[in-house]
Amino acid sequence: MPQAVSVNAHALPIVKHLIANADKLRLKIGTLANGATLIDAGIEALGSLEAGRLIGEICMGGLGTVTLTQNGAFSRWPTTVHVHSTNPVIACLGSQYAGWSLSHGEGKGAFYALGSGPARALAVKVKDGVEAPVEELYKELGYRDVCGETSIVLEVDKIPPVELVDKVAKACQLEPAKVNVIVTPTSSLAGGMQVVSRVLEVSLHKAHSLHFPLEHILDGTASAPVPPPHPSFVEAMGRTNDAILFGGTVHLFVKGSTEAAEKLANELPSSTSRDYGKPFAQVFKEYKYDFFKVDAMLFSPARVIVTAVESGRSFHAGQLDEELLERSFGGE
Repeated sequence: MPQAVSVNAHALPIVKHLIANADKLRLKIGTLANGATLIDAGIEALGSLEAGRLIGEICMGGLGTVTLTQNGAFSRWPTTVHVHSTNPVIACLGSQYAGWSLSHGEGKGAFYALGSGPARALAVKVKDGVEAPVEELYKELGYRDVCGETSIVLEVDKIPPVELVDKVAKACQLEPAKVNVIVTPTSSLAGGMQVVSRVLEVSLHKAHSLHFPLEHILDGTASAPVPPPHPSFVEAMGRTNDAILFGGTVHLFVKGSTEAAEKLANELPSSTSRDYGKPFAQVFKEYKYDFFKVDAMLFSPARVIVTAVESGRSFHAGQLDEELLERSFGGE
């Protein structure tokens, strides 16, 4: 059943703001051959941190705020992203999580991307006349959105083929002209910013992997330093991950037993992973660039606070690692 809160409806005004202020945000707006709107935040356009901040809010389906400050935990890297959502499960897992696997073509000419943003909550597949969500996660969330226009964010460095956008439109049961495609290369200012804006989302994804009841997560805030961009995709991806793994802090407010809250706090930090201890780009190279060989438990914030609201007790685990952050960011 559709839920009252619509990630697409709440994100749409932010998308329209990007389009209306494209010149100020250094974006390039275009129309694909099928009529879909393309918002380029770093391929042919220069983009900006502010564009990345807004795209972070779009990824959260308009149910979260992303702010940029200069009072972070690291003296050498003070520029910090702060994220908050009063509906963190739907904002982060129901919209922001890059869970929609999209591809077109084969061989060297193949295009592959993971889709994030509110379009995920519309996407369905039809088998034997029965509709089901494209992603199994939505069955667990018990959530599906309904909206007449949608937006999808792709972390890619080239313009997606029209055929792939047609697939998105068909899955969302919309005409392509009602689809907004936002592209943000990892190596761009906007791309790095929107990835680090996922610091709260990774904690919820790991909580889900640890089988903590999602309905017990009531509220959440998070922060992480903004990494300097890097022209290499692997290095840029490494820095955005490390900003969270070594510099991310998350505070979750949960209901349920005090024991469950304490257990969640102790299991959430990135330092619990077997792959913790080296910059992510180095870990990735050692696994011969096979993302699926990396321990999934690594993708989580460095420091965690979990507050059990019914008892008033809070549990702290993990710690920020400035030395590893410095190695990753390449400070001189």
